[in-house]
This record gives sequence, C-alpha cells and structure tokens, in this order.
Amino acid sequence: MAAWVYIMANRPLGTIYVGSTTKLVQRVWQHRNEVVPSFTREYRCHLLVYFEGHQDIRHAMQRERNVKHWVRDWKVELIEKGNPEWDDLYGLIVGG
Repeated sequence: MAAWVYIMANRPLGTIYVGSTTKLVQRVWQHRNEVVPSFTREYRCHLLVYFEGHQDIRHAMQRERNVKHWVRDWKVELIEKGNPEWDDLYGLIVGG
C-alpha cells in the first residue's frame, strides 16, 4: 500500500483520532511518543486501533475526511468490526 488511513485511541471506547499518512509506522510512532504537539498528544491517543491501506495518498486523504465526518457510532463500528477488543495494533505494523 502507498497510503494509510488509521485511527488512534486513548482507551477502548475512549477518545479517537482519525488520520492518514504515507508512512504508517513512523506516524504512529510519533503519536505514541508525543513528538509533536497535536490532538493525540493532548488526549494521549497512543493506541493504534484501526488501519486500512490505499493505493495513493489522495484516496487515503478523502477516506480520512469522510470518516472524520461520520457520527461516532459509525467510527466505533468500523473499529470493532476488525478489532472488537480495541487491541493496540502497533505490533502488527512493526512486525512484532
């Protein structure tokens, strides 16, 4: 995949953040380590609970915008469809 849409959370059913990037491992690492001032830093959204691949960044950015405008219940449903326990998926993307 060339680009990614991802969701970070501070805890199961807690605060969530939707983003897109071309470098998923690097971007999630930045969120987890609070490298830059951001929403995820303020709300301690360190858990990668969802991600999906896209062929290019334009599609990923459009999907991000769409998901951000969804009602919260739809976002929760998206997460729980593939990750019902809200597990941290970071290990999957770093090969651990």
